[in-house]
Amino acid sequence: MNQPILTTLLLAAALALALAAERYQWRPSLRTTLAVAIGLRLIIVAIAAEGQWQPVDFVLSFKPAGEAILQHQDPVLATDGAWRFLPMIPYAYAALLAAHIPWEIAGRLVTVLADVVLVVLVGKLAGPGQEALRRFQYACAPLAVMVAAIHGQVEPVSLVFLVAAYLAARSDRGLAAGVLFGLALSAKSWPIVLVPVLLLMLTTWRQRVIATLACGAVPLLFLLTLPLGAGTPISRLPEVITMLRWVRPIVGEWGWTAWLTGGNWALEPTYATVGQWLIYLVLAAVLWLWRRADPVDLTSAMLLAFMVVTPRLGAQYLLWFVPFLIARPTRTSHLALAACSLWAGLGYIYLTQDHATWASLHPWWAMSSILILPLLAMAIPWQRRTTSSDDTPSQSSATQLAQAR
Repeated sequence: MNQPILTTLLLAAALALALAAERYQWRPSLRTTLAVAIGLRLIIVAIAAEGQWQPVDFVLSFKPAGEAILQHQDPVLATDGAWRFLPMIPYAYAALLAAHIPWEIAGRLVTVLADVVLVVLVGKLAGPGQEALRRFQYACAPLAVMVAAIHGQVEPVSLVFLVAAYLAARSDRGLAAGVLFGLALSAKSWPIVLVPVLLLMLTTWRQRVIATLACGAVPLLFLLTLPLGAGTPISRLPEVITMLRWVRPIVGEWGWTAWLTGGNWALEPTYATVGQWLIYLVLAAVLWLWRRADPVDLTSAMLLAFMVVTPRLGAQYLLWFVPFLIARPTRTSHLALAACSLWAGLGYIYLTQDHATWASLHPWWAMSSILILPLLAMAIPWQRRTTSSDDTPSQSSATQLAQAR
């Protein structure tokens, strides 16, 4: 990446501001927070866009998916599976490409816009009394800036709809919560593990049924747009669905599998299968143990536990828990967030100087992720397994409903 020193200084300054805001309990106005969020992200976009290095998936997966829509082709089939998600995001890519915006900027505008909206929603998620502080801290979160403005990964898009779904569920709006959650799933499939959390937030079975149906209907609708929106032959829809469901068993980038592969990427179906079952067991256990907790704490616990045991991970996955952990921090959450930012920053900023640097340093970088796992485990809200165990819980849907009455 070009300008590594400048980029590092900007992100370090942002992290310092986030920590200082916690220390001195700053409450910046929404206008100030948005100015910081937008300004920081646009500067990083400008640096990243002019760089000789661009993320591999950003060039070989995201751009071809948008180009496929412009050419009235299926984004999954046209990229031979390099794009393995529903067409919601490629539709947005295609619109920006049609406006003749250079891809290096256009591809990042989608994620930066979502991330700026997410700044506001994180404040809403934190609740009264904490809203201004927490939204400012997310505005300054280095990991969010790197994922949205350097990598251009679509995690912020999925997260903005996910957090919005939580806020709708707090107000017991089942249909809105379900539609928003469905949009999160249409951007990326990983939020599916949080469906039980959404349903727990709703107070009646009728609202839960409505939300569940809406969750499934939105992705199905995007799938059904393919013949018209992308020219997908109806006879090939089963093939597209099969490719959407398939996950490549690539391991070795993170955690325990990095030590089994020497820090190198590897196609290891056995490791991937063992890890997948480990994820299922751990998430089920966390869901049970935190079932009476604040939904934000439950979400943080599930996603942090996922990161600890997962056999495969890209640096962008670490953003999953960031909005929730910032909205309701734990005593050691700042250490976990700083460590994740440092590890991801080494990958995004330093290792990408040239191919030789990447090839020589990637193994130890991947293997060093093992040091972060204890910090992630410590950041789990262990003492908040019920809402009554926290002195300042955020308002759950049940609490808000009781207050409204």
